[in-house]
Amino acid sequence: MNEKEAEIIIIGAAIIDILVRPANEAVFQTGSYSAEDIHMSVGADALNEATVLARMGKTVQLVTVIGNDEAGQYLLRHCKREGILFDGSCQRDGLVTGINVVLVDEEGKRSFLTNSSGSLRKLSVGDIPASFAKSAGIVCFASIFVFPQIGAEELQSIFAQAKRQNKIICADMTKCKDGETIGDMAAAFSYIDYLLPNDEEAMLLTGKETVMEAAEEILKTGVGNVIIKCGAKGCLVMNREESYMAPAKKGAVCVDTTGAGDSFVAGFIFALSERRTLRECVEYGNECGAKAVGVVGATEWSAVLRNRGK
Repeated sequence: MNEKEAEIIIIGAAIIDILVRPANEAVFQTGSYSAEDIHMSVGADALNEATVLARMGKTVQLVTVIGNDEAGQYLLRHCKREGILFDGSCQRDGLVTGINVVLVDEEGKRSFLTNSSGSLRKLSVGDIPASFAKSAGIVCFASIFVFPQIGAEELQSIFAQAKRQNKIICADMTKCKDGETIGDMAAAFSYIDYLLPNDEEAMLLTGKETVMEAAEEILKTGVGNVIIKCGAKGCLVMNREESYMAPAKKGAVCVDTTGAGDSFVAGFIFALSERRTLRECVEYGNECGAKAVGVVGATEWSAVLRNRGK
């Protein structure tokens, strides 16, 4: 394969994270607070997944939009350094590249400050290629419910296009924001081979009170496989043949949960691209998620993969 031919296409958001740990509300009383760690990193689900996959040795095409500003140049340099394929036309004049401030408490839980006018939520259908690269076997939409201009109908169109090209379709999501229901999403979801929400996202979308019930409801839409990330419990796997919990990796120490779900998805997709079994895919996803929570930042754990030349 030519080194410029994409094996995997990731669609979604790309921003910069400014991470602060531990963050404490005392700063509002004292005016100054000494944090153990403050640093800048790449962020957002699609770029996180693309970064981890590239460091694992995959040729990844990232489909996103960023601004033609200093922050956007930082992301372009990152993509070039990591070998992530990135269309320069995705950099737009007049658009401010998204920057999030990620406040991480002592238990590793996160709170976000986001720029509502930034690029985080600006992707539209017109930014997505009319035809995906023939070389790519997997298309992952990393950011369902992130983009106001990409709703259920637009997702259905994107997924139908990918399926016409015989792609394996994966999708991750955030919490639904405009009262969307599982019924609203059913037609789009019917094209998805692997849907990978977390437990809160799945239960909110379906209106169910348990992860098992949420998975059953999602499966009714026609999704091939539902993999629900359940944090320290591991993940629930459900399809029409089997249902089981894949336990989390033992011994993980949680420093920062930022990007843990994205690392799970990247690990899952990597194993999927290597034609491993479903159980092996979720086990590797759990392993990557466990590594991610052990350090501050979404993708810092994976730097060792790049440094080893993998």
